[in-house]
Amino acid sequence: MVAIVASYSVFPSKETPKGQLWLSDNDQVVRSGHTPTIYVYQAKHNDGTTQRLINSLAQILVPYYPLAGRLSLAETGRIQVDCNAKGVTFIEAETTKSLADYGDFSPSDSVRELVPKIDYTRPIEEIPLLLVQSTRFHGGEGFVIGVAFCHPMGDGFGGIQFINSWAKLARGETLEPHELPYLDRTILKLQHSPTSPCFDHPELRPLPLKLGSSDINAEESKKTRAVLLKLTQEQVQKLKNEANEEPLKEGVRAYSRFEAIAGHIWRCASKARELEEKQETVVRFNADIRSRLIPPLPRNYFGNALTATVSPKCYVGEIVSKPLSYAAGNVREAIEKLSNEYIRSQLRIVLGEEQLDCIRGLFLGQGERRNVPFAGNPNLQITSWMSMPVYEADFGWGKPVFFGLAYVAPQDRAVILLSPDGDGSIIVSMHFQELHLELFKKFFYQSL
Repeated sequence: MVAIVASYSVFPSKETPKGQLWLSDNDQVVRSGHTPTIYVYQAKHNDGTTQRLINSLAQILVPYYPLAGRLSLAETGRIQVDCNAKGVTFIEAETTKSLADYGDFSPSDSVRELVPKIDYTRPIEEIPLLLVQSTRFHGGEGFVIGVAFCHPMGDGFGGIQFINSWAKLARGETLEPHELPYLDRTILKLQHSPTSPCFDHPELRPLPLKLGSSDINAEESKKTRAVLLKLTQEQVQKLKNEANEEPLKEGVRAYSRFEAIAGHIWRCASKARELEEKQETVVRFNADIRSRLIPPLPRNYFGNALTATVSPKCYVGEIVSKPLSYAAGNVREAIEKLSNEYIRSQLRIVLGEEQLDCIRGLFLGQGERRNVPFAGNPNLQITSWMSMPVYEADFGWGKPVFFGLAYVAPQDRAVILLSPDGDGSIIVSMHFQELHLELFKKFFYQSL
């Protein structure tokens, strides 16, 4: 059980700009709630730990001052940030459990207690955009920093960038100019032109349903559970070799680590669900667009710089019976279509009247909204965090021994991360319908 010791409001350590921050269309359409993640440390928590975290948090809120503000509703019906320096929440807590009691920190209800709880019945204008909880393990054998980061404020890359910069200040270092956040999101305010190329955007339409089902409610209501599945460097190489067994056309590059792992996950999910051969299935991805746009966004762009894409529709029978290269090839096709023109076409149409209605409902107290299609059975959402420097969050007592999500996704989803061991191994945080999870695990390791 986790007990709250103290709660603090933390404000920027210096005067910061006031006013409204415009949020891009991408910021409008993401999930409106907070993303909960945890960083686990084996260092001892002493009396100075909390003060060091709070002092450095106040410092980092100067360049990241929008995080100390609150969401508000513009006259246009869009979400914006009121940069009012109302501050963020820092909670000091302790748990009766030891570090070992949490096992591998798979997302669960007990792990969720290590991240601040947010009361979404409060008016949205009153809810902090960032909440942090430092929890000491029983016996003083380590502690965890739990972070609840408001999704409209930024994507995973932006959130990690913020945490690593905060950690750097906590170590007594200063930020280099290129480490300061680029806050002006109007860089993504695109003007529509009659000559702008238009594309078909299947990622914005409903995904395939289970055969014999007329809506997604039955699948959405089924319970999911999360497990952490480790792939050694040798197992990763084995998957890459398998994906590249079939001869590739001249000039075509070999399938990557991500394409092979994502194809393997998709195939195992299709087998575990025991669906009909003629069942349509797709995989949905989010991709970072910072370097894909022309000209590219600043690398330190702070906001949601993601685009959605889906694989071509396939039949389950094809995914499970054909070589791994078939699934990997469909994963590649989804990623490779993300040209500058395709992304700009999507950005021009991603925010529609339906999303604006959801935003208005949010400010009227009608609960958290989700503007992405349900990607569960018979489909799948796969996210790669392999390129994110998640283990650089050293606040002065060493790097984290674990980083991960602290909640169980309500739909089938895989998050692929590097292992903290630094040995080339991979961790797949797999969120899957409980009914099919054991079978999925069996297929996941069967050929490895």
